Order: sequence, then C-alpha cells, then structure tokens
Amino acid sequence: MNSLPRYFSVDRLAVEVHRDRREAGYAGARAAAAYLRDVLATQDQARVVFGCAPSQNDFLAALIDPRLSGVALDWQRIVVFHMDDYLGLTAESPQSFRHYLREHLLRHVTVGEFHPLAGEASDVDAMCANYSRKLTERPIDLICLGIGENGHIAFNDPPVADFDDPARVKVVELDRTCRQQQVNDGCFPTFAEVPTRAVTLTVPVFRQARRLTVQVPGARKAAAVHAALMDPISTACPASILRLHPDATLYLDPASAAGPRRG
Repeated sequence: MNSLPRYFSVDRLAVEVHRDRREAGYAGARAAAAYLRDVLATQDQARVVFGCAPSQNDFLAALIDPRLSGVALDWQRIVVFHMDDYLGLTAESPQSFRHYLREHLLRHVTVGEFHPLAGEASDVDAMCANYSRKLTERPIDLICLGIGENGHIAFNDPPVADFDDPARVKVVELDRTCRQQQVNDGCFPTFAEVPTRAVTLTVPVFRQARRLTVQVPGARKAAAVHAALMDPISTACPASILRLHPDATLYLDPASAAGPRRG
C-alpha cells in the first residue's frame, strides 16, 4: 500500500484512503463539520440526513466533539433526518436506527429538529408521504452515509434500487445479503431475527443532496467498494451512482480499499 493518506477520484467521486477506520472517520467528520459551519454562515439552518450503522461510529464521535472535528457547530440550527429503519420496531428497540441515532448523536447534542422514521406506524403509507414532504420542504445540505456489503445505500438493495425512483420514501423487502450484514454487524444475534421489511429514503434523495460524506471501513465492504468504483454504474451496485454526484467524498481504510479477495 502506498503511503497514507491517499487521495484520488473516480469519475466525479473523491476518494480518500486513511491509515485506519478511526482516522477515516475523523477525516470525514472534520470535512463535514467545516462544510456545515460554512452552510450555517449563509443560511438559517442546515438539513442533514444521518446513516445509522457501525460504519458511522468514529465519524459521529468526532463530529460531536469540537476537539476532534475542529469546529464547534451550532447544533440548534441543524435539522436532522435519518435514512431508514425497520418496519415493526419501536424507537426503544436496541436494533432500531432511531435508537442508534439517539445513542451516538442526539443524547450528546441538542439539535434544532429531529424527524424520525416511525417504523411502527399504523399507516406506513401516510408516514412515508409525510416524511417525503418534510424532506422536500428545502434542499438537503448533507447526507452522511455508508455502503452496504451488497452495495446498497440506505436500504436500496440491488433488487429494489431505482436511480430515478418517483418516490422519496418507500417500503422495501430486504435481500438476504443485507439481512446477513445486520448479523455480521452484531445488530441481531441470528439471521431469523432480522426484519424482512424496512422503510428507506430512495436513491434520488441522495442524488439531489448538496453534499455526501460516505464512510466505508472494514474488509467486509471491500468487494462492494471495488464494485462501486470499478463496475459499470448500475443498480447491480447501487453505490456506483455516487460516482456521478458533484460533491461527494468516500472515506476508506486499507481493509475496505483492498479490493475483492482472490481465490
């Protein structure tokens, strides 16, 4: 491996490879915090969508700590969304992404507004429609995301991803690789316990956001990263669409940048 950090681009996507997952997370947080500071210097609020997965741990830890990010953000002027959650789980469930976001972000900073995706809603269609309205009231300034082992962004797995989806929020069936990842990440003890359906923001939300910061550490993501960067842009690897975004940066560690295993 060449000396690190290493910087290059694929199509329009900037890529950074850092010494380890912590340094990759911290680098992403420094850039995101500086960007949000600049946004708040020119408008009354910043609207941010957060991913909820172990890949985001170091990033979020640095983003909420000015000693690590270099910026003391005015969180009371930041409007927070999240990008997906399981159907049927309440916010109190340890596996709920609302629970993750509370533990890693919301209990540490006081945000201006938080808009949760209620996976236990009695009328899911109405919940999706209402969330879509909130998302589109004003532009999304920043989305902080990862890439799944199957190349998904949010819960847009290859079988359901649509780069031109007419919906902004929808219910999806989770594919087997996605569900197994939840076990691999330690979120569920067994495959059978992973929900089969979820609600997710769709790909156009990511395409239309002003800026994307993409945290993807770990060897289990190496094949997906390789596909996202090297394969044709298609829903076979939904993350490949990131290469067309005008302002997106992918943060890797040596394990996720290593490419697929041979033999």
